[in-house]
Amino acid sequence: MSSRPTSTRTRLLRILVIVAAIAVPAVTLPGMPHVSPWPALLGMLPWVLGKYVLCPLRWHSLSEAGQSRRWHLRAYAESELMGLLTPGHIGADVWRARRLTRVGMPTPSAAAEVGIDRLVGALGLTLFVAVAGAALPTRMLVTALLVAAIAVLGALVVRRLRPDLVPDRKLPSAKHVARGMALSVGYQLTIGALLFGTVAATGHAVSPLALLGAFGASQVAGAVPGPNGASPRDGALVFALVALDVPLRAAIGAVALMATVAWLPALALGGGSLLLARRSLRGLAPA
Repeated sequence: MSSRPTSTRTRLLRILVIVAAIAVPAVTLPGMPHVSPWPALLGMLPWVLGKYVLCPLRWHSLSEAGQSRRWHLRAYAESELMGLLTPGHIGADVWRARRLTRVGMPTPSAAAEVGIDRLVGALGLTLFVAVAGAALPTRMLVTALLVAAIAVLGALVVRRLRPDLVPDRKLPSAKHVARGMALSVGYQLTIGALLFGTVAATGHAVSPLALLGAFGASQVAGAVPGPNGASPRDGALVFALVALDVPLRAAIGAVALMATVAWLPALALGGGSLLLARRSLRGLAPA
């Protein structure tokens, strides 16, 4: 009897979250005197390839789920939509772990697999910033080492107290890690293209290498969660662009535009995949 009201509240909550996430760029962009969407859309094209092809392929190369590349592409697209709806993009990881458990992987192993993919992505980011010649912030390195130390300590405590929660899976081989890092570096290049396009959309131009440095510096604030378009990472990127002589209003507009265009492929690819999955389930349901 109470399932219908609960379902209605859940749907309303999802709608409110979507509206709140879109409201930040929607309110910010009209304040820009000159914004051309075409550079941003052109920059979005390689980013879509990086986000929705290279990242799922990285996950597939590290996965032990035994699923096809197509399965990983669909699951990753769905997870990105969930990530945009949650602070810190945490919903993406939760959704991927859920999809893994649905194909028979134990929950600890699913969580470990998603964590390994995130770790390889972080290593690829570090390598990318180093290769690009941008200065990697010391705080970023210290934060990464501190998080790694806490993770190792936590794993040792869990293994000691609750060995049943320790994932039963092997670590990926050096070959698969190297392949994953290469795919991650390619993805970072596409983020640079998107950032360059959104800055150009505001009528300003910045050196691509300088933009890569600004993007790397903004990652320090990524540990603090926040909604898409108004997170501490987005704020840090705004100040990094201002340091590159981009006017404050233009920097805010560029970051808001990045947050806005991220919704387009997420709704089209992730939302489309979810709708197809729901229709398939309805078709299999007994009459």
